[in-house]
Amino acid sequence: MVERYARKEMSDKWTMQAKYQAWLDVEIAVVKAWNKLGLIPDEDANKIVENATFSVERIDEIEAITRHDLIAFTTSVSENLGEESRWFHYGMTSSDTIDTAVALQIKDSLNLIIKDVEMVMESIKKRAYEHKMTLMVGRSHGIHGEPITFGLVLAVWYDEMKRHLENLEQTLKVISVGQISGAMGNFAHAPLELEEIACKQLGLEPAPASNQVIQRDRYARVATALALLASSIEKFAVQVRHWQRTEVYECEEFFAAGQKGSSAMPHKRNPILTENITGLARIIRAYATPAMENVALWHERDISHSSTERFWLPDSFITADFMLHRFNNVIANLTVMPENMLRNLNLTGGLVFSQRVLLELPKAGVSREAAYAIVQRNAMKVWEEIRQGKPPLNENKESLYLLYLLEDSELRSKLSEKQIRECFDYSYYTKNVDAIFNRVFDK
Repeated sequence: MVERYARKEMSDKWTMQAKYQAWLDVEIAVVKAWNKLGLIPDEDANKIVENATFSVERIDEIEAITRHDLIAFTTSVSENLGEESRWFHYGMTSSDTIDTAVALQIKDSLNLIIKDVEMVMESIKKRAYEHKMTLMVGRSHGIHGEPITFGLVLAVWYDEMKRHLENLEQTLKVISVGQISGAMGNFAHAPLELEEIACKQLGLEPAPASNQVIQRDRYARVATALALLASSIEKFAVQVRHWQRTEVYECEEFFAAGQKGSSAMPHKRNPILTENITGLARIIRAYATPAMENVALWHERDISHSSTERFWLPDSFITADFMLHRFNNVIANLTVMPENMLRNLNLTGGLVFSQRVLLELPKAGVSREAAYAIVQRNAMKVWEEIRQGKPPLNENKESLYLLYLLEDSELRSKLSEKQIRECFDYSYYTKNVDAIFNRVFDK
């Protein structure tokens, strides 16, 4: 599914053509570095730079015989060169080429993911300001808690995405390293300067120390960064899925003209995009496990990591890119229903104001235990009324809870009717929204 709908900009970075081109870029950088250090003559270096090319089909043909992809690649390139081919891949081991080239691919892919995250953040921010003061009920354990605003929910999402952006930027620095250190990483056949010159040309930092490979904790950092990002996007998607439930119906994925929800039930409008996102997040998280298990290679290296990386590297990036664009579409076009949010906020007959009443009583000299008992016993009466199907508001739009509290003689001995009614003011719960937004968006 992801392959079918993958964005070309990301998927193009992980084709076989792109893979071998990255290998060639590394090899050319090393040729230029050897030339600068005086080993490869100018004429030979220029011929390699100008004529070195490859064919994916030819590499496949050679690999069928050699059973070694890097040798098949160098052979294919050498077929397009003359005597100067003796300098191609000089003093290098396979992983010098491959790992440095993969670093280039990961670097480019991470930069795309970072742009995706910035795009999603901008969409979240726009919707947050749009609904900064849109009242809704906050839920814990799935149960109504206290009034919040939809904008505050989105502010939390934005702040979470900021952390992912910082993590991805740090991860980009961790992975943007190359190595031209030779078969065991001892620089026996090439000076450190060769690696430094070549990496600088490629826009990478030299790994301070390497054996035969770039250490896989760097790759695991990439996998876990993507897994964490996917988990947050799934978290947001699950929220949307809950809001779209018929019993809740506070938000809904945009439903296009002509769209169908069910082959059997024409009325259905299903949260298919966010359900899809939930599934994709599971796949991305699953790839973090082999990436972390690849850290423990034998001695200076084995190739147990190689087979898994051929899967998880392209799949993680392509899937994450697709998922971020899909979620951006969800949040940018999300249908928000403030009237239904307010209806649900009133669903429990004013119980969302219980803590406000609780906190007023100690000010009147009541112990917390006694205050809790007063507030809770009236709340339990409301729950019973709701269970029996009684409307949460009376004909005057007064909540059941307010009415019970006003009838409680013990409470009335401590708080006046005016004081009790003031506890049912929604503006009390939105008074710090602007300050929170300043901390999140203007920090």
